[in-house]
Amino acid sequence: MTQRLSISAIIFFVVMILLGVYFAYAAVQGPSGILRRVQLQAETQELVQQRDKLQTEVDRMRNLARRLSDEYLDLDLLDERARDVLGLVRADEIIIR
Repeated sequence: MTQRLSISAIIFFVVMILLGVYFAYAAVQGPSGILRRVQLQAETQELVQQRDKLQTEVDRMRNLARRLSDEYLDLDLLDERARDVLGLVRADEIIIR
């Protein structure tokens, strides 16, 4: 004796399969899916590298500002910066660019 599935059972299985496919697709492609997570990790890594580069630049600028401050004046640096900004050279100097 062969049993046939009723229409409601077939509809139930089709709906369950479609829901499973939808949730699998959402897990991979959705806004919180695996691909978005990988993309966010790559963006995060890029931003961390950019932050580190900027922090290095800020540290360099802090060092220069401290060396030109009233508390600690580096005369060689002051002379170098003044010459660079004003474009001045001494008569006994040779400029190589």
